[in-house]
Amino acid sequence: MTAPAYIPLRQHTEFSITDGTLRIKELVKKAAAFGLPALGISDLMNTFGLVKFYKACRGAGIKPVVGADVWVVNPDNPEQPFRAMLLVRNEAGYRRLCELLTRAYVGTDRNVAHAELEPQWLAEGGNEGLICLSGAHLGEVGRQLMNGHDSAARAAAQKYAQWFPDAFYLELQRLPEKPEWETSVSGSLKLAAELGLPVVATHPAQFLNPDDFKAHDARVCIAGGWVLADKRRPRDFAAGQYFASPEEVAARFADLPEALQNTVEIAKRCNLTLTLGKNFLPQFPTPDGMSLDDYLAHLSNQGLRERLAVLYPDEAEREQKLPEYQARLDFELGTIVQMGFPGYFLIVADFINWAKNNGCPVGPGRGSGAGSLVAYSLKITDLDPLRYALLFERFLNPERVSMPDIDVDFDERRRGEVIEYVEKKYGAEKVSQVVTFGTIKTKQALKDSARVLGYPFEMGERMTKALPPTVQGKDIALADIHNEKAERFVEAGDFRQLVAGDQDASKVFELAQGLAGLTRQWGVHACAVLMCSEPLMDVIPIMKRPSDGATITQFEYPLCEELGVLKMDFLGLSNLTTIEDALDNIVYNGKERVAIEEIELDDQPTFELLQRADTLGVFQLDGSGMRALLKQMRPTEFEDISAVSALYRPGPMGMNSHTNYALRKNGLQEIAPIHPELEEPLREILAPTYGLIVYQEQVMQIARVCAGFTMGQADTLRKAMGKKKLDVLQKQFEGFSAGMLANGYSKECVDRLWEILVPFAQYAFNKSHSACYGVISYWTAFLKANYPVEFMAALLTSKKDNKDKLALYLGECRRMGITVLVPDVNDSDSDFSAVGEQVRFGLSAVRNVGANVVEGILGARREKGAFTSFQDFLDKVPLQVCNKRAIECLVKAGAFDSMGYSRKALLAKVEEAVDSVVSLKKNEAAGQFDLFGGADVDLGAGVDVVVPDIPEWDKKVKLDHERDMLGLYVSDHPLSGMEHVLDRAADTTIVRLMNEESIQEGFVSLAGLITSVQPRVSKKNGKLWATIILEDLTGSAEINFFPATYQTVSTMLTPDTVAVVKVRVQDRDGTVQLSAQEMTLPSGDLLPDSPVELQMPERMCTAEQMASLARVLSSYPGSAPVRMHIHRPHATSVVQVDRKYYVQPGAGLFSDLRVLLGRNCLR
Repeated sequence: MTAPAYIPLRQHTEFSITDGTLRIKELVKKAAAFGLPALGISDLMNTFGLVKFYKACRGAGIKPVVGADVWVVNPDNPEQPFRAMLLVRNEAGYRRLCELLTRAYVGTDRNVAHAELEPQWLAEGGNEGLICLSGAHLGEVGRQLMNGHDSAARAAAQKYAQWFPDAFYLELQRLPEKPEWETSVSGSLKLAAELGLPVVATHPAQFLNPDDFKAHDARVCIAGGWVLADKRRPRDFAAGQYFASPEEVAARFADLPEALQNTVEIAKRCNLTLTLGKNFLPQFPTPDGMSLDDYLAHLSNQGLRERLAVLYPDEAEREQKLPEYQARLDFELGTIVQMGFPGYFLIVADFINWAKNNGCPVGPGRGSGAGSLVAYSLKITDLDPLRYALLFERFLNPERVSMPDIDVDFDERRRGEVIEYVEKKYGAEKVSQVVTFGTIKTKQALKDSARVLGYPFEMGERMTKALPPTVQGKDIALADIHNEKAERFVEAGDFRQLVAGDQDASKVFELAQGLAGLTRQWGVHACAVLMCSEPLMDVIPIMKRPSDGATITQFEYPLCEELGVLKMDFLGLSNLTTIEDALDNIVYNGKERVAIEEIELDDQPTFELLQRADTLGVFQLDGSGMRALLKQMRPTEFEDISAVSALYRPGPMGMNSHTNYALRKNGLQEIAPIHPELEEPLREILAPTYGLIVYQEQVMQIARVCAGFTMGQADTLRKAMGKKKLDVLQKQFEGFSAGMLANGYSKECVDRLWEILVPFAQYAFNKSHSACYGVISYWTAFLKANYPVEFMAALLTSKKDNKDKLALYLGECRRMGITVLVPDVNDSDSDFSAVGEQVRFGLSAVRNVGANVVEGILGARREKGAFTSFQDFLDKVPLQVCNKRAIECLVKAGAFDSMGYSRKALLAKVEEAVDSVVSLKKNEAAGQFDLFGGADVDLGAGVDVVVPDIPEWDKKVKLDHERDMLGLYVSDHPLSGMEHVLDRAADTTIVRLMNEESIQEGFVSLAGLITSVQPRVSKKNGKLWATIILEDLTGSAEINFFPATYQTVSTMLTPDTVAVVKVRVQDRDGTVQLSAQEMTLPSGDLLPDSPVELQMPERMCTAEQMASLARVLSSYPGSAPVRMHIHRPHATSVVQVDRKYYVQPGAGLFSDLRVLLGRNCLR
């Protein structure tokens, strides 16, 4: 093989964020095709892609040359810093680059406005491990040459040569489109001769292929907010800046062979080896010189005995159980010590127990870590793994060494405190959060492309609406639109038709394909925290988030873990916050505090609530589909709660496992063995789940029992099944089959079990995680069942900034018979509070009432007592509260109702009263009363507030004001008294429809009050259409009446009309769009005691189904008859049920009927 003539050193990948579109995988693939032995990366002021690039090059047999393109401060013109390229020669150079970049982002002497290197940092020395390239025409030397300042260029070259002895190169760049760069080239050659400095040729590659220039140009415009056609926009890049072949660049510099040869020499000098898998676990301090192994064993054994004392209060039973627990603990400790992870467990236990001891709520566990008895003994987790058959090997496989991963849930408000504790314990310089990267998704690529091409907003909207529906949060990839082999190709027919028939849309699509998938911006990982035994900047470059100063790595966390840095997930779980608030509410409401973590998991009222599926607001069990499953399942024990969250997912539901579980649990489906030979061996494993494979742990246990696998081998099998790789599965099957045959099972039995096992294993859930989160579900259900007012107050507080969710849970309060009161300056706290058997709105929920006003009111109330009148209120509150707009909003929201004033009368007096009291309070604040020695001047003497006796607004005006201030109706509702009409006419409520876990496209009927009608004219054909606001008792929604529908109902579209609207539900970029199909006005048959008309096909009239129907009807006794319309092939029979089954119509009844008989069962 001939020696290379040129090595590309300067590549800006997509991780340069603003000016590169090179995708690392494609770049390395093309470099390999060029036969390059080495390749460089030099992203702008970051190393985001460094490790990914390093691994990709190594995998392709290419030597990686890593570095960064950096900004260097220009003292004479700070707005135009210089460029330089720093390449890493060795580990010392890598550490120095990390240090310099970290200093640019987090140093105390940095430029806060713009990350760049200060010249004095480079002058300090320590650069021996780096090679510096001058930056060509953008560097200090080149810039001075371009400006004709030859002496300044010479001084700059000498300065850099001093900073980087024998490692500074004058960089030369040539592009046919940029002849002006030749000034820098010729000047640099002259300086090189004068000063004895080497020169090097580089090609500034920003994109892969020549035809990628337009996408790159669009990327730059997206970052800068320009459009491509704007003649005023900067044009800093040329079409020739693609990743050129070595031959092409060599031809360009044929007159300067030494500049080409120096690229090879630099590549030879750069010899960084990243040691992946090294252990940078922080050192945990142990007492009295104990080893980590001994200290872990000591704490674990001590903790186990504390746990057993609670689990088994009876000493005899405890002694009987101890050997089983001790054997498991010893096995786990042996494995942990053998793998070298005692320090990990001690670190995790330390910060979790610090949190618990300092009143910060911690979840009972998360993920597979709950399968460890050591973790349970150390109080890392709170679920006994032996009682619930949780496997340690699912967490740590003794036969495959990998770092354990324990994720921890904290109260989201206090997560930061735990991070601060860790920073103090191990050193802030050794702890960091982690960068994450957002990419340009399908819809964003289309919208961005339409914008930079200069098309109106509607073009992007039209194209995104033509895409197939989003599936589980993911859109079809643009590359799959014309790929006939793609799974969703058929669904994209409308989009292909649009692109084929519209030249403008075709241009947008073409450009979008070049942008989709590119890194768009960096952010901060929601939960990952890194901990290191050394200062992190020696291992990974660090930066800070400008908004809050959070310290962040420049590598994503999987790459950080590969470098040996410990990653922990500190998650903020809002449900823990809700639970803690509910527990506080219980105390504030005069009841004894509940130790939620100590309650037994067998509370009867809780399971009754679950059986009724009254689980709105209950963790994980909130959605309508989940509630339907709960009604069918009728949970009676904790295992059911664990199972339901594992089953209610696309995989198991696709195999109908969720329904089969419910039917088998209630004796409605036979529990048949997988194979007769397996009935007895698998009885113990599958009995808790009624013969179904639900959990990954069951897959592992089956492999152990049937095929004789060790638990380590069983975990490897479980992983292989989950990944669905046929070659790997075949290899596993050979061992599995051999083991079963050796244990005496028939070939037929082996094949049958494998046939069942593989698809189930692909969707089986981690029981450790399901059980732990099942505990949180149980806790929230327990609180709702036993402390409903306190729980709902906490739940409403957690959703106070989400109007739709707030409306949903306020509606749930009404359903539960809990009165929600308007805010009150004497009774309200900042947030929702429990007051006896009622919930009181918080003051902070009132529009235009800020935190300082709320704190002023609460502080005055604490110090000076309750407010006896509006005048007394003004006298007692501090100046910050005397804000006319804030007080007017409090009045409209009803916060002074308890004082006996009408809202209308008080509002008329606010401006005058506030003006009067403000001047007095300002004088007091300025100390003017001291001139008269009046330290206790009574301000009330100067303000006489007389509220006129004016009648209250009518109900509509009063409630409209209330809704404006609080976001929804609270004290009353315009539709009060019409619940029966809405319940019977509507398939669902507005808020439930808008808050489904996923948007279910189709048709539904909504009923409510038309509050707004906006007539419109179509730009396409001039036809009339309208947008209305329909409001029911739960919330409001915007509905479009397009021309065809509008023409038929336009005369009925008037405000304050109660209407029933059948709408089409569509998913538009993740939001619900409602289009009216027809509209009617409620008729007399919707009166409370009108018959409930049911319809069903004859095949559904089985004895079992009729018994279920009788149970449902009996649950809602009332005076309304029930008629059944039984549809046969050629006739329909109408049957009226017996009087004892007459019902009280309502939302609960109609919901249950739809679950049992189908959504269209009501006529």
